[in-house]
Amino acid sequence: MTSLAKQTQRERLAGLVLIAASGAALVAANSPLAETYDHLLHFELGPELPHVGPLTVHALIADGLMAIFFLLVGMEVKREWVEGKLSNPLARRLPIVAAVAGMAVPALVYCVIVGLDPRWLHGWAIPAATDIAFAIAVLAILGTHAPPSIKLMLVSVAVVDDVGAVVIIALAYTESVDTLALGAAAGVVAVMALINIMGTTRTWPYMVGLAVLWWLVLASGVHATVAGVLAAMTIPLGPGASNSTLEHLEHRIHPWVMFGIVPLFGFTSAGVDLRGFGSLLEPLPLAVILGLLLGKQLGVFAAIRIGDAFGICCRPERASWPQIYGASVLCGIGFTMSLFIGAIAFPEQPEYADAAKIGTLAGSLLAAFWGWAVLRASSPVPWIDDDIEALLRVFGTAPGEDSKRSKPAGGAPCAPCAPATALEARSESP
Repeated sequence: MTSLAKQTQRERLAGLVLIAASGAALVAANSPLAETYDHLLHFELGPELPHVGPLTVHALIADGLMAIFFLLVGMEVKREWVEGKLSNPLARRLPIVAAVAGMAVPALVYCVIVGLDPRWLHGWAIPAATDIAFAIAVLAILGTHAPPSIKLMLVSVAVVDDVGAVVIIALAYTESVDTLALGAAAGVVAVMALINIMGTTRTWPYMVGLAVLWWLVLASGVHATVAGVLAAMTIPLGPGASNSTLEHLEHRIHPWVMFGIVPLFGFTSAGVDLRGFGSLLEPLPLAVILGLLLGKQLGVFAAIRIGDAFGICCRPERASWPQIYGASVLCGIGFTMSLFIGAIAFPEQPEYADAAKIGTLAGSLLAAFWGWAVLRASSPVPWIDDDIEALLRVFGTAPGEDSKRSKPAGGAPCAPCAPATALEARSESP
């Protein structure tokens, strides 16, 4: 089995594990196990942290383990920005334009549906997120009906989307800030950056720094998951995959995050009691559903279509407009990130948080099936070796693994992206 086939299989399995964990949470919350499930989530673990207090199981996963998830996200962002598909300003245009529109339009749809009601307005960012693990799992099932350029487009958009989500969490969902703790956190980031500048390539100093940074950010009142992204920015990328501290760490924690942390978060966050719930047509769940299902696809697809027409950016090579539309629909799979934002948007209103969960689950599933159907109906596209090698790099090939393939000629890039291709060719030459 080829490296790409193995990785595709892993991505598909990771998505299925996430779905199974979330399904188990729904079953537990709507069965005789509901009370046990609720007690498990609120069970306090370990000693009290200074300036923080005790952590429940749910808080440990949502505030603690998810910081490692965001560490992985941050490392992916840094790698792609420095040497990946986003390393050239021209190549960054499509994911940035698509992600910004793909966050703004769903938020606008949400606000319109809830009618600017102050009770629900705080959840405006819930449909603005994309769950990359779930979306990639759907693409993995589709095989050649989803060409590599579509996968790369979806990953690039999701990477920028994740950056936007982190910024939203830090700015929109921070009620109060302890300036002393936040200043100390900034000092830790500075020390970690200095360790990088001094040429330290060992992993443990950065992990110690992450632990201290996580505690200080949590104590400051800013959501602790921001610590993961800040720590990722200080980890050295290094020359070449075999010498990269960042890539080695990324590949080491990737399976733990995808098969452990994300499913655990799904299990502790997706459980909502459906008994006695009113209707999906109530304003809050309907706003989340339509934001994910319609707002996302409208924002992403319209941005790409308009950008391509006016020369701002160019559509992915060897991808038809129906395939791009199908990928735009898949961007509406909010799931993990939307559940995460929904929980911190309504911390004191569990009934609103549950309604947001139901809207997230329904909207994400509808987007998954709709996007799958559109792409499944499209014509299969031959996979080009250049895109396959890029996919191997994005989706977790072991560092230093070299694919010896012939490179058949592909379609010429459109004018705005041609310089980026030329730059990549020069950087790869000896």
